[in-house]
Amino acid sequence: MPNRTTDSLYTLVKSLTKAEKRNFKLFAQRNTAKEDLKTVELFDALDRMDSYDEDVLEEKLKTIVRKQLPNIKSQLYTQVLSSLRLIRNEENVDILLHEQMDYARILYNKGLYHQSLKMLEKIKETAKQTGQISYQIQGLFLEKKIESVYITRSMRNKAAVMASESNELSEAFYRINLLSNLSLNLYSWYIEHGHARNEEEEIELTRYFHEEKKDIEADDLNNFYEKQYFFQSYCWYHFIMQDFSQYYRYSHKWAELFEQQPEMKPVETAYYIKALHNLMSSYFDLGKTKELKYNIERLESDEFIQLVSVNQNEKILHFIYLYVAKINLALMTGDFKNGIKLVPFILEKLDEYSLYIDTHRILIFYYKIACLYFGDGDYSNAINYLMKIINWKMDLRSDLQCYARLLLVICHYELKNYDLLEYLVKSVYRFMSKMENLGMVENEI
Repeated sequence: MPNRTTDSLYTLVKSLTKAEKRNFKLFAQRNTAKEDLKTVELFDALDRMDSYDEDVLEEKLKTIVRKQLPNIKSQLYTQVLSSLRLIRNEENVDILLHEQMDYARILYNKGLYHQSLKMLEKIKETAKQTGQISYQIQGLFLEKKIESVYITRSMRNKAAVMASESNELSEAFYRINLLSNLSLNLYSWYIEHGHARNEEEEIELTRYFHEEKKDIEADDLNNFYEKQYFFQSYCWYHFIMQDFSQYYRYSHKWAELFEQQPEMKPVETAYYIKALHNLMSSYFDLGKTKELKYNIERLESDEFIQLVSVNQNEKILHFIYLYVAKINLALMTGDFKNGIKLVPFILEKLDEYSLYIDTHRILIFYYKIACLYFGDGDYSNAINYLMKIINWKMDLRSDLQCYARLLLVICHYELKNYDLLEYLVKSVYRFMSKMENLGMVENEI
């Protein structure tokens, strides 16, 4: 089990690249008096640590006493974020629009209303092109404020145009909010429970899905995010219900949305990767080997590598989904030995990214690695990874916990550990009964 630090400052410092660290040093020296560079001393101490330990940290600090540490940590955290903002503003449309909104407000406060309105038009156009409705609304609100308080004569029928625009944005924002909530709640249900386990859960989930979706259909949607959350919600619903043909249909629509609007790939790269991951998962569920191979090659292309190299978050997601797909391909084709060759690199990356990868994804890797070893007949190594899942006391994926225990029984049976089997079978049976995960197959085993 990874050793996960809870210190947010340490995590932030450790996430920086060499260029970002160099930029922070320049930023701190430029904005802090030379006699008061305690934040830089703290930064260097944290950067040299392999794991966070408050007592060890205090020993390393020469000019900072214990009572000063909380305040200096807070200052350093803000300084690091400020230094990152300076070098990241051109890469993220949210940061760019936020900056332009600041400029528009500054111009408004200076009484330069026409200049502020020009800036707001620019903001609204960029926000419209990239589907950023919240910035369209912010821009419109400031525009209304200027037009209602000052006579700018910027255009005729301005009030009617703004009212119409406001109504359209409100309706779109309502749909985005509703569909994103639905998608998130379905995904949260899956993380906790896995697939629907019985008819009662299927009925309840279907009722919830249609109630929360209201009467919204694909033809009602215009904005990129409306469509994305719509397809995403259907993806999770059909995946949980194990309707894999419909899961494929909507994951394909989700991924195809990015091909129809390629300008959104750099704006929402994480969602683009996620869409492709779900599409590849549907290929795995439906046994589409050729299609899965093609998309793995696509994720390994120079163009895709360049797209995901912008930030750490996207690089990590790319690693996770690429190697889950590679393991799935090995499981589909029965090429277990080549699948096992991936394991050392995967473990190395899991350790490198241990501060950032969530528990659910680590459990998925452990289970798939166990399946590779099981398929290769190496039951002892399969047991090692299954025990990592079983011993991880987290209320996540009760279905995965059940499958891990069931596979553990089979591994011990294959190893002829008959003395353990009576106890294991009873223990696993009790656990699966409690989790309500006993189907016909499980009972038969």
